[in-house]
Amino acid sequence: MTGSDADRRWSESMPAAYEQYLVPVLFQPFATDLAARAAALHPRRILELAAGTGALTSHLLATAPSVEVTATDLNGAMIALGSVRAPGAVWQQADAQRLPFPDGCFDLVVCQFGVMFFPDRVGAFTEARRVLAPGGRFLFNTWGPLSTHAFGSAVQAGLERAFPADPPRFLPTVPHGYCDPAVVAADLAAAGFAVEEEQELTLEGRAASAVDLATGFLTGTPVRAAVEERGDEPAVLATVVAEMTARLGAGPVAAPMTAYVFRAVASTLDTPVSRRT
Repeated sequence: MTGSDADRRWSESMPAAYEQYLVPVLFQPFATDLAARAAALHPRRILELAAGTGALTSHLLATAPSVEVTATDLNGAMIALGSVRAPGAVWQQADAQRLPFPDGCFDLVVCQFGVMFFPDRVGAFTEARRVLAPGGRFLFNTWGPLSTHAFGSAVQAGLERAFPADPPRFLPTVPHGYCDPAVVAADLAAAGFAVEEEQELTLEGRAASAVDLATGFLTGTPVRAAVEERGDEPAVLATVVAEMTARLGAGPVAAPMTAYVFRAVASTLDTPVSRRT
């Protein structure tokens, strides 16, 4: 998916559905974690990439209120919603692969579940390094394999029931398609970073119902475009809800979600690496 395609697919009403149904369940738990890690580094100027609707941005502002946060995203609709949700940040539309900032102007670059969407990850990582001051860090997370995310696995199973011959492949190939820590570390190294810390982290998500989650995935992510292309959206939603309910239960649902967290610094010969699970 190219940068322009990603921007087009995340347009229209998708950010609102994403914010309503998915952010509280999937992204808030990890935003709390990532913001605490960011605050522990005592930065003065933070650049956030792929900020979306501001889930992490809000936590950064609350955790470190004296820090200057610049939040960026490729998609204008996300920026519009995020700037309302987290007005304490400076919001700017920007492509992570061509950042409109001078060299060395940030102490910390952060990104929550966004690097998977970068068509040229090494290029984006190289840009992150360019805008970091000496000693600055790059802190981000990526989803683990789809099999380690109970909500996403249930949605994909429902899509495969609805479209047995040609199910949408967005979930396993994009958000969960950058899930090998060795590949991530190699891309960071190619961009001039060394990994200081790598951690596998599993947190629990809680949703009001399978219906809410299915609605979020089918209307608030690029899965929406794939379903619309195939037609009969109400029937697809019903099939996905039935599969999710069978797997997760009726009423409020809770399930584990696994991600990898990376902290990197511009590489030196003696940079230690810590790996925790």
